[in-house]
Amino acid sequence: MRQEKSEVTGLLDRWNDGDQEALAKLMPLIVEDLRMIARKHLSQELPGHTLQPTALVNEVYLRLKGRRRVSWQNKAQFFAFVAGMMRHVLVDHARSRKTSKRGSGAVRISLDESIRMPLKEKDPDILALDDALKSLAEVDPRQSRIVEMRYFTGLSIEEVAEVEQISPTTVKREWRTAKLWLYRELSRQ
Repeated sequence: MRQEKSEVTGLLDRWNDGDQEALAKLMPLIVEDLRMIARKHLSQELPGHTLQPTALVNEVYLRLKGRRRVSWQNKAQFFAFVAGMMRHVLVDHARSRKTSKRGSGAVRISLDESIRMPLKEKDPDILALDDALKSLAEVDPRQSRIVEMRYFTGLSIEEVAEVEQISPTTVKREWRTAKLWLYRELSRQ
């Protein structure tokens, strides 16, 4: 992302070693990167969504602050994890809103741009996408992680390969397979 690798990686290493203050020092260095990820998530929501990027980043910070045992291999893995946390915050928010509205008004996101394939009549809502990703994780956990990193974090093929410690060719193949699997699952709705 934007910050010099050694500074962010050093703070992640300190946090790995149990230094809880490292997160507080890390946040100012990565807050713009986190907001960029949050904006990407929220740009796929319907207009009028009640969460703002800063609120999403703040919620993730609170969740990160509560973590005592962390183990980051690198910066890309950390950002992939944070993007997954943002997805979970949005899913929790959507479930809360859906429950409060007795089943209507679930927040919706579009997969069209990322998956680059047309979906039937409507885009999947975030709850349907979350359920599909959970099902994919049961079938192939690595493909599920690749979807999260590519779609939610915006990591490149090469960055995903680094995090997963596999070749870029394998990432491309797994990404294509996962997109097709998700398309099939989401088109059933």
